[in-house]
Amino acid sequence: MADRRKLNEEEIRERLRTLPGWSSMGGKLHREFQFRDFAEAFSFMTGGALIAERMNHHPEWFNVYNRLVVDLSTHSVGGISELDFTFAAELNGLAGKSAR
Repeated sequence: MADRRKLNEEEIRERLRTLPGWSSMGGKLHREFQFRDFAEAFSFMTGGALIAERMNHHPEWFNVYNRLVVDLSTHSVGGISELDFTFAAELNGLAGKSAR
């Protein structure tokens, strides 16, 4: 189980170095994915939903056509935890080469 304590800014910066495409924005991990079309974006979201259910950790996300904006935070700790980084890494793996 991932660490469920709130990470400090230094810990967040350190972990972001190994998480391509992600940044810290407004107290959340943030990334924008872009896909070829809506079907590809929706397929990614479906896979992401299965990961979220398995982890019992659900993202804030917004989709328009081929673009998906994802924000992650751990509400129970009031900020970013290791759980968010674990989920973000899973989404990066799911995106593979299909996302830009």
